[in-house]
Amino acid sequence: MQLRDAGHPIIKVEAKVEHPPVYRNVTVDGAQLLESPYPVGEFGRTLHSASIGAGPKTFNPLVSNDATSSAMAGLMFSGLVNRNAHSGEFEGWLAQGFEIGADQRTYTVRLRRGVTWSDGVPITADDVVFTWNKLIKTGMGNRSNLDVILVDGKAPTVAKVDDYTVQFVTPVPFAPFLGSLGNPILPKHVVEPVLKQGPKAFDSFWGVNADPASFVVSGPFKLKQYETGHRVVMERNPAYFVVNANHDRLPYVKQYVTEFVRDLNAVKLLFEQGRVDTLGVPGQDVFYVKQLLRPKFDLYDLGPNTGTTFFGFNLNPRQNRKTGKPYVDPIKSAWFGNLKFRQAVDYAIRRDQLVQNILRGVGEPLFTPEALSSIYLHPKLAKGHPHDVAKARRLLQEAGFHWDAAGQLLDGHGHRVQFELLTNAGNTERESVGVSIKEDLEGLGMKVNFKPIEFNVLVNKLAETMDWEAVIIGFTGSTVEPHGGVNLWNSQGALHLFNLRKPDLDGGPYRYVVEPWERAVDDAFNRGSKVIDVDQRKPYYWRYQELVYDNLPVSYLYSPNIITAVNKRLQNIDPSPVTGSVMDNLESIWIKRK
Repeated sequence: MQLRDAGHPIIKVEAKVEHPPVYRNVTVDGAQLLESPYPVGEFGRTLHSASIGAGPKTFNPLVSNDATSSAMAGLMFSGLVNRNAHSGEFEGWLAQGFEIGADQRTYTVRLRRGVTWSDGVPITADDVVFTWNKLIKTGMGNRSNLDVILVDGKAPTVAKVDDYTVQFVTPVPFAPFLGSLGNPILPKHVVEPVLKQGPKAFDSFWGVNADPASFVVSGPFKLKQYETGHRVVMERNPAYFVVNANHDRLPYVKQYVTEFVRDLNAVKLLFEQGRVDTLGVPGQDVFYVKQLLRPKFDLYDLGPNTGTTFFGFNLNPRQNRKTGKPYVDPIKSAWFGNLKFRQAVDYAIRRDQLVQNILRGVGEPLFTPEALSSIYLHPKLAKGHPHDVAKARRLLQEAGFHWDAAGQLLDGHGHRVQFELLTNAGNTERESVGVSIKEDLEGLGMKVNFKPIEFNVLVNKLAETMDWEAVIIGFTGSTVEPHGGVNLWNSQGALHLFNLRKPDLDGGPYRYVVEPWERAVDDAFNRGSKVIDVDQRKPYYWRYQELVYDNLPVSYLYSPNIITAVNKRLQNIDPSPVTGSVMDNLESIWIKRK
């Protein structure tokens, strides 16, 4: 079969929409529901997607600490508010509405009356207060949920006003708080008995081996089946509170199936065969995908990715209290902890080649923890610095390193510089990045043992055992709210991966030592979070970017454009550069008959 030269045109999606679709409140048979602004579609059929890796680690939204698990849980559980995919403003979701007091600290949230959990039990203020006071504020599950709501080390008070009204009061004005109201709410009548059994019971509740019948949800879908490591099958929740213009309950699709595959090539093959309906297209595959004859699809360019990709060393100098052994070999820890060593690595990385060879030019180099699409991106750091091997070698010499006759890099004690570099297997883009960085650093005389491993194993090493030396990984982000990264950047944060502090595991003489620059980052986030005006907040978030740039706990690599292919059978597709997604309105998407 011959490929056509013309291929598929890429539809450039503009960041600003003059009249963004707005969901509106309606009352149907006494229930206060939410009406979708999208054209009425047809019910039925199955939406197919694919993801790399071994599948979710949990379906519990307050336990999840990885993107796959959070995505699966996000299909089943809703929050009080939701961010409009185009305007970036928050809209009531489980909440019919909310008011912010003149003191900028009091948030009064009014729940929808007549809305129920999937088992028919009404969703009330008791569910909200229980979720916040007994789960989020106590650090149950993933502690990151607590990290992002603390200001001056304090959480908001949460109180029931009546059965459908909840009042939140923050200690001081706290700009990111409204977004925190998007945290998923869990059913008190189901979870409270589990919680009485202790934290471990909650951590395992709604795990990957849970009976689908045990799930009681508020979102558009409910778990129907999970074939471990292979696929998740979700079925529509007929009690979901969003309706179309005819006041029929959404979502339209009967089932949502996610296949888990070994790598990006497998996802691409499924798309080519018409077995999945959407495809995130890496830069290296854009030309190839444009030439496909089937399936029929549209190709969207949503602009710079809202997330970030970085290379980093394990800077944890402590030892595991349980094993009595250091997390990182002390010899290597001394290298990684040396700023000039990290600077040399940073200057040696050929970001321009990563963009040209791996992204095929569909992206730009990245030097800061704020994505290129962020309104808080530091303007003076956006372009970073050029690749400079000569400077890298000078920095290594200044740090006490030297080269032997064979060109091998040695430290001041004669130890050869070598370490293991990890990334998640199956992500062919990151695997290619790993090969490129390995070549760059071996050009400096280092020996890099590059080892892609299964994603869930990698997450466990990073967030639990802390047993790793260097990594290439990415984090999700936001174009409009930097505080979502506080769990990564706060010195005590649950995802402060490069120097993770876990009181239950850490021991030794370095316990609780926090570097001055880390304290300065904590201060920048703390101060910035208390300022409501966006322009007045920016200097604080610029300051944290400067601290990261100067101290290099990690080296940011590149920002690809988000290119997404969507089968033409899918209707009501409304792509958004603000979120970087084509499926924010998932409940309103419907599928044409073939």
